[in-house]
Amino acid sequence: METKGAYPIILRPTDNGYYVDIPDFDVGTQGQTIAEAMEMARDVIGLMGIDFEDDKKELPIPYSKSFEAEKEDIVTLVDIDFSEYRKKVDNRAVKKNCTIPYWLSVEAERAGVNYSRLLQDAIISALGLYNQTITKSH
Repeated sequence: METKGAYPIILRPTDNGYYVDIPDFDVGTQGQTIAEAMEMARDVIGLMGIDFEDDKKELPIPYSKSFEAEKEDIVTLVDIDFSEYRKKVDNRAVKKNCTIPYWLSVEAERAGVNYSRLLQDAIISALGLYNQTITKSH
């Protein structure tokens, strides 16, 4: 999955702020200010990207859907890094069971080993994610 993208959005002024049309995803959102509307658009795109990835679907290609803008509309791009977005919003802890020899368990308990921390650090090392910012759950 391509982790970064920039998708076109259309901001339409309303009485309460801005309606945001996101053509490539066939969805919309809204915000009271332009900045808030763009932030909401990034959240919608990020959440949909997570859903697409989880469902093993291809992400829409930016500008894959045609659209028309009215004179008062603002057409701009919203960038997103789907990998970073997932780390930000999908950082819940999950339980994983593993089996180790009894003698090793005894030694680890004596040493006060934090199994969750050790496993997270080992997985980060195994995946070569040393230089990436990862929020760890303990």
